[in-house]
Amino acid sequence: MARTSPAIPFDSLPGVNPEWSRFIDITEPSGAIRTIHLLDTHALNLASPNTTSPVVTLLCVHGNPTWSYLWRGLLDQAPEHVRVIAIDQVGMGYSERVPDPRTLAERVADLESIVQAAGITGPIVTVAHDWGGPISLGWVEQAVRTAAHHIVGVVLLNTAVHQPTEFRGPGLIRMARARGLLAPVTQHTQLFVRGTTLLSGRRIPREVARAYALPYATAHDRGAVRGFVADIPMEPEHVSRPTLDAIAASLDLLADTPVLLIWGPRDPVFSDQYLRDLIKRMPHADVHRCEQGSHLVSEDCPQVFPEILRWVSSLQAGPTLDNSASETSMPVDIGASMQRRAESTPHDIALTVMGKSGVKQQVTWKVLQARVGDFAAGLRTSGVQRGDRIALLVPPSPELIALIYAAWKIGACVVIADSGLGARGIIRALKGAHPDHVIAIPRAMPLTRFLQVPGLRLSTRGLSDFVGTRNQDETGAHDSSLDGAVVFTSGSTGPAKGVRYTRERIVASVATLSSHYSLTDQDVIVAAFAPWAIFGPALGVGSVVPAMDIGAPSSLTYRHLRESVDSAHGTLLWASPAALKNVVKTATASAYSHPSESLRLILSAGAPVPIGTLTSMSQLFPNAELRTPYGMTEALPITDIDLDAIRGRGHAHGVPVGLPLPGVQLRIAPWGALNELSDQPDVMGEIVVRAGHMRSSYDNLAFTEARASNFPGWHRTGDVGHLDGEGCLWVEGRVAHVMTTAEGPITPVPIEQAVSELPEIDNAACVGVGPQGAQVVVVVVVLHSGSLDTALIDSVRQVAGVPVAAVLSRDELPTDIRHNAKINREQVAHWAAQVLAGTP
Repeated sequence: MARTSPAIPFDSLPGVNPEWSRFIDITEPSGAIRTIHLLDTHALNLASPNTTSPVVTLLCVHGNPTWSYLWRGLLDQAPEHVRVIAIDQVGMGYSERVPDPRTLAERVADLESIVQAAGITGPIVTVAHDWGGPISLGWVEQAVRTAAHHIVGVVLLNTAVHQPTEFRGPGLIRMARARGLLAPVTQHTQLFVRGTTLLSGRRIPREVARAYALPYATAHDRGAVRGFVADIPMEPEHVSRPTLDAIAASLDLLADTPVLLIWGPRDPVFSDQYLRDLIKRMPHADVHRCEQGSHLVSEDCPQVFPEILRWVSSLQAGPTLDNSASETSMPVDIGASMQRRAESTPHDIALTVMGKSGVKQQVTWKVLQARVGDFAAGLRTSGVQRGDRIALLVPPSPELIALIYAAWKIGACVVIADSGLGARGIIRALKGAHPDHVIAIPRAMPLTRFLQVPGLRLSTRGLSDFVGTRNQDETGAHDSSLDGAVVFTSGSTGPAKGVRYTRERIVASVATLSSHYSLTDQDVIVAAFAPWAIFGPALGVGSVVPAMDIGAPSSLTYRHLRESVDSAHGTLLWASPAALKNVVKTATASAYSHPSESLRLILSAGAPVPIGTLTSMSQLFPNAELRTPYGMTEALPITDIDLDAIRGRGHAHGVPVGLPLPGVQLRIAPWGALNELSDQPDVMGEIVVRAGHMRSSYDNLAFTEARASNFPGWHRTGDVGHLDGEGCLWVEGRVAHVMTTAEGPITPVPIEQAVSELPEIDNAACVGVGPQGAQVVVVVVVLHSGSLDTALIDSVRQVAGVPVAAVLSRDELPTDIRHNAKINREQVAHWAAQVLAGTP
């Protein structure tokens, strides 16, 4: 019988509405009646005959030692048509204490009794965390198998259904269960209770941590906390082990049920190895890793609850098209052009790697093809299977190229992170991709220990064992829908995001590059940007990697570029704006008087390229056409423009990046409009693109992928810009960098371009300082020489064309890792705010 209780101190529970609280009674098989506490968004409506039935009910199950308080944000943000019920499990929260510990099977039965007693009907989505995961899944398995309830979705946060012997379970739980520690840690003291909130990736407010511990004030209150820990089946003979194993084995029943996995990778209890296990058991699941999240991921990442509700709404709306909807399962061979060159021109050079004193390594097409065959056979013999992911910690080299094409030959997926991300960034990126195997150069092998790969962990020194093992008749054709690569964004505006490309999307990218730039067997790519060296064999084009730090594009000098061009007869150069800038800076007078005539095409992308730099490059390489394609890790190229067209358009409205390539569609999502796409001229907003060669999806970032849910099949670039009357795209900055002033939004790039034209100024950044909607414009400049005087400040204000609150100077501007060219305006804005506040 439902009742309320004045015993709950709601004044000490921030975020909880007392009107949500209610109690129900359940009857156990023994006949005993237990009182269960719930938080229920529809608690006050239950007795009203005029209440509209909810469209869906979220049944929220906590773990140990939390309680229904964990779900307060979900209850608070749920719309009227969504009912949220968060239970306190038997003995937990404000439910009745019981004398005996409960097993996993008993808690699954408890959940069914609670659902019956609470009168939950209609569509249900379960939401569970920690050891609430197995309990909810056990109940869902029974509900699906018996059709007793209508389960429309499953949401899991940092949980597990399996305790693999090799991992021995979470270390903190093993410690708490150690002989002599279980009772003191979990029941006699609040150590286990208080320790849970301390696991958070960010400091949980004191009043919130206190609220989590409030129901567990006495040893009597904490009896179930102890019982919960004791019931975790780490040992094969544990009483709950058969139940957990049965739940894990039954997850194939959810093949037609939408699943959302939300993960805090900093969790010392449920690490990424448990997420990997769940993904293998439910490969259809949507996955989102919250990079800053720890065990209480919903406390660390405030976006979790609104994203759960958005995901639930998408279930109600039905399936939508996604980026992979057009993909087929026809077999494709990414290495077909490489094999063609190995047969037609076996002794031509496929790849050259330059050293500081000249050619360092060279391989012919015949040798490269043989190496690919050897590595493919060796990988298969070592246990790598079709569909597996292989993380590669190998710099651009013949070994890297051969490993990539060997992986593609056997149908595996390569996972590659930029060295420019740094050791921590690489580890974070690769862990997020969940590789099955890892291959690394010897000095990178220590990093592989942090990846927790279940399969092969191989040093490149071991590749010699693969020589002579190839199968001459082996084909490299595999289904086009298979993942081919996971690559990563530069991380210039946050943690690097994994970007997934299927084999079909890789082949489409290769075809776009080959067709648009009219590549032939006579071309040789000077790859000052590593992906071009990787694409070379797929294009059937030779490549040369200059002597430079590939993770620092600005390290490329004119001398080393010229040596690369001359040694390998390079015809096409791809380099970042920072690389071109340093090439120009290091070029001598002799370089201009004796220019290179080999290059026919120079491509530069990643950030705006100064016209002066392009002009100087045209003098150093007079036969080269200068082009600045626009694109990003998720899709490249999207548009293209040459130097003459750039000069003709000027820079009054941003950076012109050209017309879309054939097969590319461009739209603008107008600023302030959530669901519109425009192709009209002079409409400023986010640039949105659709193309056959763009990414398949983001990897394990369901929330990020969902940003495009209102534009299915399109990619939201995060850049702002507009189309002109001729259909040319102009880029004006990043969405995150638009200054929201009292007079309206202001984009940074047009101002930066105008200010940088002043002869005294080398570079400029335009940022907003202050609260959103009332920001003021601040311009930060880097001077060629001299100091920032009143006259120069007046000149900056004059050319900016908008009210400028302050002009500041510094020695350099922070830039992105990958291109050394994109300005980190967030960092500049933070610095400017401190300077203006007098606290630099």
